[in-house]
Amino acid sequence: MKTRKLTCVLAALLALVMVLGVAGCGKKDGRNEDGIYEFTMFIAMPGSEINDDNEIMNLIAEKTGVKVKETWLTGQSASEAVGSIIASQDYPDFIDGGDGMMALYDEGILVPWDEYLEKYPNLKEMYSDEEWNSFRQEDGHIYWANVFQNTYGESRATTHNDEAFWIQVRVLEWAGYPEIHTLDQYFDVLTRYAEANPTMGDGMKVIPYTMLYEDWKYYCIENAPEFLDGYPNDGSVIVDASSGTPTIVDYNTTPTAKRYFQKLNKEYKAGNIDIEFATQTYDEYIAKLSTGRVLGMCDQWWNFAYTINDVFKQQGLDKQGCNYVPLGLTIDEGMDNRWHTYDDTLNNSSGVAVTTSCPDPDAAFKFLNDLLDQEIHDLRFWGIEGVDYLVDENGLYYRTEEMRTKAADKSYQASHFCNYSYMPQYLGTSRDGINAMQPNEQTSEFFQGLAEPLVKCFEAYGAENYPDMIGSVVEHNAPWFPMYSYSNNMTTATPGGVAWTKMGEVKHEWLPRVVMASDFDKEWSDYMSAYNAVDPGAFLAEMQEELNRRAG
Repeated sequence: MKTRKLTCVLAALLALVMVLGVAGCGKKDGRNEDGIYEFTMFIAMPGSEINDDNEIMNLIAEKTGVKVKETWLTGQSASEAVGSIIASQDYPDFIDGGDGMMALYDEGILVPWDEYLEKYPNLKEMYSDEEWNSFRQEDGHIYWANVFQNTYGESRATTHNDEAFWIQVRVLEWAGYPEIHTLDQYFDVLTRYAEANPTMGDGMKVIPYTMLYEDWKYYCIENAPEFLDGYPNDGSVIVDASSGTPTIVDYNTTPTAKRYFQKLNKEYKAGNIDIEFATQTYDEYIAKLSTGRVLGMCDQWWNFAYTINDVFKQQGLDKQGCNYVPLGLTIDEGMDNRWHTYDDTLNNSSGVAVTTSCPDPDAAFKFLNDLLDQEIHDLRFWGIEGVDYLVDENGLYYRTEEMRTKAADKSYQASHFCNYSYMPQYLGTSRDGINAMQPNEQTSEFFQGLAEPLVKCFEAYGAENYPDMIGSVVEHNAPWFPMYSYSNNMTTATPGGVAWTKMGEVKHEWLPRVVMASDFDKEWSDYMSAYNAVDPGAFLAEMQEELNRRAG
């Protein structure tokens, strides 16, 4: 009897607490005591969390009625993290699951965008009807939107946000700013510099070349052959349209692929490639780059530059010439390269989504819409006028050197700036027709923010920006580009999807062995046997079918 009475008392107290909580704190619908929605977001990419009292986050919350607590990928692959979330059934309000988006879709926990696109014009404006339709899934609905590579107005591109072989400007200056077009020329200058300058000023040994091999970011090693053969970044395949009929080609098995890995093997055995490449984590890779002792690597700009460029500026390494510039290498001299993509890239395989756990989906979509208002967009990327940037008599935004230094400081970023970097955003020209949507694309600001060694490098090569350093063919994207937007969402429900998964497993196992092999020819032969055994033809056939559909 006493137990029952105690249970009843506890239940009554719990009910009272819940009533008081709802009445007094207003959190039943996700709002705090100030009436601000406090949403959560998981992003299946490494990143840095900002402070809970972040100044611009709170300012945006005052203007939009929403703040979002972002959490980032740590210690897992994207698919593993998404799998853990699904297993727990504890979903954030927003999510970008990377290559786990289809698993979230299959779970049925994503909110369709369709009615909200009609309600919120800023969201609808992000893409044309045809582009939005490319995001539709088998049930006919849209469940996410990719937020990158989306230009408003005119392009203001100053950075090469794509993949490249990167090299420190101090290496180029030391070598007399030579023309470097091939892989052999690239490694030649790296190794000669390292022999002449074996250590940093603090005594740390320089590393001529490193590679990232962790999880899906092993693209830093495996997909270079498509670029070296002069093709653009279709990611999982080459599309050869030279005959007039677009045809899928497997870049893993081309003569160039063998030559590329044979070169890596030669340089590894010569001691010019980081011996930790196959085991280092992303965090270890970034930490290594941040010391300034890595002379070169192959990577995507967005995977390293936003972190290490700020570190270089804070530590004065930019003034020592440690900044990287991209080179558009090909396997042989005289070939066109297509490392740089001049048009926007529509990657419909992943993006930001709202989950059914969100207490108020309409408020969530309204927030996504509000983030594209020019005032809010400026707050996210430029900051606060008078604090983070100034405006001249012509309406042009600019920063002082002190402002640039503060903007590069990690502690200031955490306490002050709030980019909401995986939410809807624009590159290109502001709605005022004067400024760039983001500071790194403001031409005047771009040049003012460059360290002298970087300026000297651009001048030596007659370049005005990073894309000029690449020298890619200027052309529009083909209608099928990029093919990785299809392969990224392949599942084991089809023979091609099964093959795609197994191909990745084989490459993860064998490519480090190929690079480190004492007998390259034997190891390559064994690798090709293991690779062909998983039936890559099934994958290539499904990719050809999708290519035919896209090419019309």
